[in-house]
Amino acid sequence: MRVLSITHGGPSVGGGVFDEVAEHDGHELTRWTVPLGVPAPDPRNHDAIMVFGGGMHPDQDGSHPWLADEVAFLGAALEARVPVLGVCLGSQLIARAAGAWVGPAPEREVGWLPVQLTDAGRADPVLSALPDVVEAFQWHSYTFELPDGATELASSPVARQAFGLDGHAWGIQFHAEVTRPMIEVWAAEDTGELPVTHAELLAATDDRIEAWNDYGRALCRAFLDVADRRSTS
Repeated sequence: MRVLSITHGGPSVGGGVFDEVAEHDGHELTRWTVPLGVPAPDPRNHDAIMVFGGGMHPDQDGSHPWLADEVAFLGAALEARVPVLGVCLGSQLIARAAGAWVGPAPEREVGWLPVQLTDAGRADPVLSALPDVVEAFQWHSYTFELPDGATELASSPVARQAFGLDGHAWGIQFHAEVTRPMIEVWAAEDTGELPVTHAELLAATDDRIEAWNDYGRALCRAFLDVADRRSTS
């Protein structure tokens, strides 16, 4: 398949294990780093689209004017029913493109925190790649309302954690793509956001990252399998 990976900065906010899966499984992976100013591609030229995180918020158009262009691109992808999966900022931008409110969460979620699938999540072809309850890696201070027609697939005590929209779009607030080197960079750059010490976060990461990356790969493959079935139907 032709898979588009959308990023918003350097390698530390890239596609992580999701990009690795797409390349390992033989898909044609194209990367679009939106802030670089490269014009948006036609979403219909891709069989699957993955949208990742970044240090900006989904409503900061004044500071990041390219956000509006990306939202328009995602709106076109949704209209064309191209399978799309958003992670953290990516999930918020998909929600915004679908007409939902995005804004500050009641509190920041940073670190390894519990996420629970809803009944719909356990039955979903993508989110069911995860266990019912999992300690997920999170790093966000924004959240979203559900777009019209969307279903909540996972939650935490603080915020919605995942949604599905009409069988062709998914958003996850947690970082299922993240690798240990990515976490190390984030922790070094944003120590003021950490609820624990830098050393404690990395120790917790070392205990959990191998299993978490396995879950991330499984979730990505589940999404790409859905996209593949749609592209060949």
